[in-house]
Amino acid sequence: MPCHNDSADLQFFVSAGKVVRHLSLFLFGSQFLGSEDHAGFMYVCSTLQSLQGLPLPNQPYLFGLLVHRAEVPWAKAFPLRLMLRLGAEYRYPCPLYSVRFRKPLFGEIGHTIMRLLVDFRNYRYSLPLVPGLTVDLEAQKTLINISQLMKAINKSNEHVLAIGASFNETADSHLICVQTDDGQYQTQAISIHNQPRKGLMVQVTVETMVEIRRSLREMKDYTVTCGRLDQPESRELVCLQWVEEVISPIDGKSMESISSTKMFQKSEHKENGKTIRWTEQVFFLVRGHNPKRGVTDSAEQSRLTERIARAFCLALCPHLKLLKEDGMAKLGLRVTFDSHEGFVAGSNGQPLPAQYLNALDSVLIPVIHSRGHKRGEQPLVMELIFYILEDIT
Repeated sequence: MPCHNDSADLQFFVSAGKVVRHLSLFLFGSQFLGSEDHAGFMYVCSTLQSLQGLPLPNQPYLFGLLVHRAEVPWAKAFPLRLMLRLGAEYRYPCPLYSVRFRKPLFGEIGHTIMRLLVDFRNYRYSLPLVPGLTVDLEAQKTLINISQLMKAINKSNEHVLAIGASFNETADSHLICVQTDDGQYQTQAISIHNQPRKGLMVQVTVETMVEIRRSLREMKDYTVTCGRLDQPESRELVCLQWVEEVISPIDGKSMESISSTKMFQKSEHKENGKTIRWTEQVFFLVRGHNPKRGVTDSAEQSRLTERIARAFCLALCPHLKLLKEDGMAKLGLRVTFDSHEGFVAGSNGQPLPAQYLNALDSVLIPVIHSRGHKRGEQPLVMELIFYILEDIT
């Protein structure tokens, strides 16, 4: 977590028992790194930045960005907004270095709609963050890609649908919020090629809002046409479209082109008001792997996969509440069957903390080893995806 300053020494801070993840915040006392304005670090994963020449540790690792004390409310309530704003100020999509003694990028909240949507004083309520929801900016079209939304809809006001999106690594432009010197807020856009784009605000009628909410509940796409009816050439579209999220929770990589199959076997376990459920989808990561030829018998493969899924669920059952509260509601398990058998489990693109991996070790390793390895058999690597849900029964 380097700080950019000619006379500053590189310092590292460690706190026992504090787990940090992408966009999490770690605050220090009133005096830090030579200034009362330095509040702490917001941690981010590298995405599109060049890492060439950097002395990096083994994965997983995060970069710590120095947060100004005036920016703390935004780092707590809207960390992605602060991350992208830093990117607009220093380097797209966000810098991997920190600048000491800089001016704050956000100041007083002011009388804006954000004050109504978020409790900036006690943080008792905030905008729901929808995993997998991303925004694509195109010419005269804004695409809002949705994968999980029901909980946010159920908790939102009847006339206002306010939600937080995720960072879109595939986009070449991002909407950002900029606070001007007079305290006013503006929407701008940053892009890889430094091409400015205008902001976005859409106001719809009560009837249209009803239609939007109905379409979202029914998981149907919906398009809002914006602009004057007598000027069709200046119209813009805002498209809400459902997409199937096929992203590995282990390393965040796309699994769109990876062969997969459905097992159609139920593996669901409940504890402490939470349910952990296997999606029944199995992804085969070995190039050219044929799911029907990975083992001698496809029925044998189904039984083995079901046993692995069941062992995974049972091992994590006592920890479901803590996992969910820590934002690890989507989990991935990658199992390797070859001369070096083993597994990797993760969430949000990072390995699970040691306490969960230790719990999985004792139950998964015996199941994995029970298959055995046959001479001349193609190595098999498969990945299973699980969700932790609220138990509504």
